[in-house]
Amino acid sequence: MMTTRLFSRRGALLTAMSLSSALLLGGCATTGGATQSAATVAPYRDTLALQGSIGINYLRDGKRESLTGTFQWQQTSAATDVTLVSPTGQTVAVLHVTPQQASLQQSGQPLRTAADLDSLTTQTLGWSLPVAGLRDWLQGYATDAQGQRFSASPARNTVVTRDGWKVEYMTWQDEPAAVPQPKRIELTRLGAGEVEELAIRIAIRPSVTE
Repeated sequence: MMTTRLFSRRGALLTAMSLSSALLLGGCATTGGATQSAATVAPYRDTLALQGSIGINYLRDGKRESLTGTFQWQQTSAATDVTLVSPTGQTVAVLHVTPQQASLQQSGQPLRTAADLDSLTTQTLGWSLPVAGLRDWLQGYATDAQGQRFSASPARNTVVTRDGWKVEYMTWQDEPAAVPQPKRIELTRLGAGEVEELAIRIAIRPSVTE
């Protein structure tokens, strides 16, 4: 049985969000037939700002649940800020992450803090939002299972990370570009915290600013 929820572990976080299964995740297949570019992504940036859509599907206690929304992402060398927004435009949660501490501010709830975001999102949501990994993955980088640095390209678009995430770059902003930028990213992990399966799909909007 599939149920649909709103960035929430116990119905507390994104109850303002309406659910639209067509929001983003319908067609993530790469284009077949044509030769894919081997050009790799741009050099890594410590400072980055972008936004897009996010969908999460997970299996816990035999029940499959899903949620959708949009996000705003701001990162510097010292911190990462993530804002989760409902389809109606309401800000429903703000995450602030530094190497020392993570905080989560939910709409209408007291500020929550923890030593790291994995602990905080697991306590609050029941699944882990991998912000540390996303600092790399949103730009087309990862550390693979052997500890080697991975740089994505349309022709080399899948990696399994050292901490067990499978990262797939499904489509690109402009695949033939000399420096391609990720557009749709699919993340999957088995045995992620309290859930048996976890899939996160991200669609990055074309306008990327720093």
